[in-house]
This record gives sequence, structure tokens and C-alpha cells, in this order.
Amino acid sequence: MTKAQCPLPPPVMLSYIPRMVTNPAELRPDLAFARVYETKRPGQPTIGMVSLGCPKALVDSEHILTRLRAEGYGVSPDYAGADAVIVNTCGFLDSAKAESLEAISEAIEANGRVIVTGCLGADPEYISGVHPKVLAVTGPHQYERVLDAVHLAVPPSPDPFMDLLPTSGVKLTPRHYSYLKISEGCNHKCKFCIIPDMRGRLQSRPAHAVLREAEKLVGNGVKELLIISQDTSAYGVDIKYKEDNGHRAHITDLARDLGTFGAWVRLHYVYPYPHVRELIPLMADGLILPYLDIPFQHAHPDVLNRMARPAAGAKTLDEISAWRDICPDISLRSTFIVGYPGETDVEFQMLLDWLDESQLDRVGCFKYENVAGARSNNLPDHVPEEIKQDRWDRFMAKSQAISKRKLARKVAQNLEVIVDEIDEDGATCRTWADAPEIDGNLFIDEGFETLSIGDIISVTVDEAGEYDLWAKLKR
Repeated sequence: MTKAQCPLPPPVMLSYIPRMVTNPAELRPDLAFARVYETKRPGQPTIGMVSLGCPKALVDSEHILTRLRAEGYGVSPDYAGADAVIVNTCGFLDSAKAESLEAISEAIEANGRVIVTGCLGADPEYISGVHPKVLAVTGPHQYERVLDAVHLAVPPSPDPFMDLLPTSGVKLTPRHYSYLKISEGCNHKCKFCIIPDMRGRLQSRPAHAVLREAEKLVGNGVKELLIISQDTSAYGVDIKYKEDNGHRAHITDLARDLGTFGAWVRLHYVYPYPHVRELIPLMADGLILPYLDIPFQHAHPDVLNRMARPAAGAKTLDEISAWRDICPDISLRSTFIVGYPGETDVEFQMLLDWLDESQLDRVGCFKYENVAGARSNNLPDHVPEEIKQDRWDRFMAKSQAISKRKLARKVAQNLEVIVDEIDEDGATCRTWADAPEIDGNLFIDEGFETLSIGDIISVTVDEAGEYDLWAKLKR
């Protein structure tokens, strides 16, 4: 299902979009719908939500819906049945802005009563200029202002005997995994990025609050915790690694504590600071998943300097080697930008060579885009679009070949996987090396009838593709 085909899909509004059968190289999580199983009571006000962008925005949408559900609002299964619709927007790239404006337009056309929030909402005049009919516009993580706008548009009418908040709240992901946001904002000043302008500087949550939420999630059946923030490895810096209720706000301590709950713990958006090496023994010991999602962005030091990012490509290769010495099974994923202003053929070739040396397991790539307000817009020597496309094609061909070779080595191996989906044709699963929506799948097409979504099972791999695996249940 594509974004353009996706109004509010039946049977329930805000159900997450299923993955495609195979994993295209450019896939990114985007456009989510909340998963809510309930029947509307007579007279209950109902709200719909479309959530665009990254998992961090997804968590914001969950918090908004949970707060609304606690006040007696229902969640509508379609536009027509909603008293108002909230669109949680993304504003990171111009293409994402266009998608957000399209989603707002669709909601206005189908429902007419639309409240806009999220990153694009940081520029309310921009939204109201395009869509003057929106009821209200709020910025990212402004939960109270969103609630105020909903109250004004659709007054609450709770029934104290029927409207009981479920202990797990409202989730936008399947029941067996959940995103867990540990901080908001970012202290980096990358020239291509405006997220600090939209979401502010780093604001870490107290460790005991994160652990309390994690414990509740696992208690409600979550098997996998996906740890997210703008800069996960900087967690606690802003509060000076404060210890509260016996738990220190440092990523190593937090990861160790999260590992005691018995769920898979997966770390996203980790910058390769020196203290990240302290996490690797936890992976080797099986306490957290041997998986790191690290946004390297480029490898050439001059490009990294122009990005205002740490320019240590060679040192990063040494770090990767050291991590693999400690934990040979570690899986590394990253994203890169090609066609950044001033990128030369020599600099791009170094990126390809670096990719050959690093042998990353999962790789995504974006062609550089100007973003309104970003300092990179003013850099000289912007790369023509046709050269960007050529470099993107060459980069993805290189990373695809690496992925194919690495997956081929998994044939005949026994792996532990988690079951994401089951239909009449088989079960769609993931290994510990694969995050939902952005990495590969493992498919089982025989003997899957006794499996349930959320099961963690052992399989034997019998076939490999460029991004995905096929396997049989281990006998």
C-alpha cells in the first residue's frame, strides 16, 4: 500500500501499514495509523489521527491518543466517523513537507475539521497559508496545546462508568513491540538539519521514568523495546547523568537495566562516541540485542566538516573493528547522504570505498535536499540532480551487493526470530539484526500454522535474497 492510496484504512483507524512482501532499498517508516480495538458508545466524541514521519513522532501520537482516550474520546475507524482529525506532521525534508500538506488536504476534504501538530507545525503560518481551513496548528511535542485544540473543536463527554484508560495506553505499533523514547531534542548543529530548531536542545527523561514505562510495556505483552531519541548515546548529558531512585541517567546504565526485563532491547540513533564501546559487552552477553543504528551520514572528512559533523571516518572504522572483536555477531545499520553541496567525485568515491571496508549490514541513503531554514542551503557548489541520482544508484548497488553477500552466509544457520505477521501464505518474521519497517524480513512458508504474532522462535535459514531471508522452523 502506498501513501497515495492510504486514506484511513479499514477495519480500524490508525492501524500500522503492513510491510511490503520484500524490502525495497529506499523503504522508511512513514504514515502510521493507531491500532485501537474498541466499540464506540452512544454519544461518545471520536477523534482520528494520521501520524507522519519518524518513530519519535509515532510516540508523540501515542501519547496524544492515550491522553484523549483517558478523557473519554473514542478513536474513529474512518474519516467520516470522526468528529475531528489530528494530523501529526513531518517537516524534515521538503518532500516530507509535501506529504504532510497532502495528508492535511486529504483530511480536510474527507472530514473538514482538522488539527495539525508535529514538526511542520513549528511554522504555523506556512500551514495556514496553504490550508486556511485548519482548526489549529501546534508544534512538536506540544501535547497540552493539542488537547486544548481538541477540547475547543470537540468538547469531551466522558462516561465515568465506561471510559477506562487501558494500562498500556493507545499504541500505534503491533502489540509485541513498542518504541520507547528516552529523550527529546538534540545538541548537534548539523548544517543540513533543522530538528534542533523544531524540537529544541536535548532533554533527557529521568532513568526511573523510562524504566517504569518499559516495565509496564513488557508487563502488557511487549516482546521488543525499540529505544529512540534524536541522539541516544547522549542520553543524560543534559542532566549530568543524574541518579534518581537508584538509576543513573546514562545510556550504558539504562541499557543494562532495560536488559533485565527479558525483552529484546534495540538501540536506534546512536552516535559513535567513545563510551558507546561500553555497550558492546552488554550485547556480547546477550543483555541487549547486538544491533546499533548509527547515522554516519558520510565518510569523507571534508564532507563531514561541511556538514558540521565529527570528521573521523578512519577512526570510525577502527571503532567498528573493535566492536566486532568484542561482539562478532553485531549488526550495524546506518544512513548516508549523497550529493551534499560541494561533494566531489573523489569524496563520493571515498564513501564507496569506506562502505567496502566497513561492510555495514543495513544501509539507507538519501539524496541531499535543501530544507527551509537549514544552513547547508547557503553552501556553494550544489550538486546537479542527475549527479545525485547517479551517486544514489551507485551507492545503493554497492550496499545491496554487500547485503546480499552477508545474508548468503546465514544460509544453514540457526537464528532466533520474532513473528510480526501471519497470513494464509506464511509468517513474516525478523531476526535480531532487523528493526521493524526499515530492515529486512525472514519468511516462513511451511509449518507456520501453530505460530502466533509476537512469538520468538528458532529457525534454520534455507534461502537468502538481497535484503530478506527464508527459513524453516528448527526441528
